[in-house]
Amino acid sequence: MTLATLESRGLTKTYRSTDPPTTVITGIDLTVTSGEYLVIMGASGSGKSTLLAVLSGMDRPTSGTVRHDGRDLTALTDEAMSRVRLTRMGYVFQQPYFLATLTIRDNVLLAALKAAPREQAATIARVDALLDRFGIAAIAERGITQVSGGQLQRAAICRALAAEPSVLFADEPTGALNSSMSSEVLDVLTQVHRDGTTIVMATHDTACAARADRVVYLRDGLLIDTLALGRWSQDAADDREVDLVAWLRRLDV
Repeated sequence: MTLATLESRGLTKTYRSTDPPTTVITGIDLTVTSGEYLVIMGASGSGKSTLLAVLSGMDRPTSGTVRHDGRDLTALTDEAMSRVRLTRMGYVFQQPYFLATLTIRDNVLLAALKAAPREQAATIARVDALLDRFGIAAIAERGITQVSGGQLQRAAICRALAAEPSVLFADEPTGALNSSMSSEVLDVLTQVHRDGTTIVMATHDTACAARADRVVYLRDGLLIDTLALGRWSQDAADDREVDLVAWLRRLDV
């Protein structure tokens, strides 16, 4: 039986600070299975980043439920939810946020050591292995202004993986990169997925989305369609993107 890593039922998010209140996502039912690579697409303002934030517990839904590995996140206190995010989830954003006073390595280590303070030696070894695996060990002692955007985003992925999360969330992870750097980052994410990590990504980029096992499309806060692509391979990369673009055209995107 395939286990569900994430499940949402009747998920709604309304911002009441506006007049009138603004409903950004409406009645989202979604299941992400363990080891799946899911991409959320949609035009600007469609609700994809909001959905990602609510699924990851970074924001609370107005109604509905989110379950992570069988646990109801919507029933947790803020403190308990913070602990889940720290120990069971990883995050990669369009702009990687690092502390300017720390080296790349120390930035990656910081959250991982907080997640497992009694496992310092194992955590340090795991972080050093991640930096080496993803090709940035040589620049690990540099400051964050001394590396390229692609290297910094790879460091962000290492930081997200350092606590061995069950699911990695990514919000437009290549949005601030050129095509060469984007390809580097996508290759790293593909490696992460092949290791068995569940990935949930929001993007408008078809090259990013074509790497996914499955793509869902949001319009005005509603999940209107889904496209199954299966596992990605380099040989089928062009065909997958063609199929994805054709699907989007059928949706009148």
